[in-house]
Amino acid sequence: MDEQTPSPSALVDDTAAAIRKLIMTGEIPIGAQLRQADLANRLGISRTPIREALRQLQSGGLIEVVPNRGAVVRVPAPWEVREAYEVRAELEGLACKRAVRVVTDDTLDRLREANELLRRDAAPAQTSTTAANDDFHTLIHEISGNERLAKVIKEINEAFPRNVSALVLRDSPRHRDDNYNEHVRIIDALAAGDARTARREMQAHVTSAGEQLARWYERRSGVVFRG
Repeated sequence: MDEQTPSPSALVDDTAAAIRKLIMTGEIPIGAQLRQADLANRLGISRTPIREALRQLQSGGLIEVVPNRGAVVRVPAPWEVREAYEVRAELEGLACKRAVRVVTDDTLDRLREANELLRRDAAPAQTSTTAANDDFHTLIHEISGNERLAKVIKEINEAFPRNVSALVLRDSPRHRDDNYNEHVRIIDALAAGDARTARREMQAHVTSAGEQLARWYERRSGVVFRG
């Protein structure tokens, strides 16, 4: 096999990653059908890796096979969101606690910059909104110094389409303000070297975000993209 030609398994993994990205960004919305021919044309590959990639994504819970419709982007149940965010809150709280020991002024400035961008761009639910929020949290995960912790948080975070979080912020000005202020309190605790408060503020923040997301799915699960 040519060194530049990816192996079949690598091609499937790359294809699954490409489809996942389309789902995460909302280019393929929750509830939408995933037609193999359309995806093959879109990605410029044959149907075989598409079929295997869809199986991979199905086993991961991101898509499901519905009778008479085939593969669709799965609409998460609200209880799944709450359970996932309960776990995520504990893990991110731990990451925040660990970050207190090594946070620098430069890191604090980057956190403040991401938070300001999040507030500025939240209203139109731009792609940058999700990116800014992810940057804020990911930066804390990275400086926590525990790669396994960061990896598990990322896996939980990627269990649900990321664009929906931006829609939640767009739909609720009050939630946008709360989200911004919660981030400010996390930054202040990190700057003060207060590990206990930083952990508690992060736990409360993630729990609140999970509840807002679960309620969004509750309001829409019976109607969105069912056609």
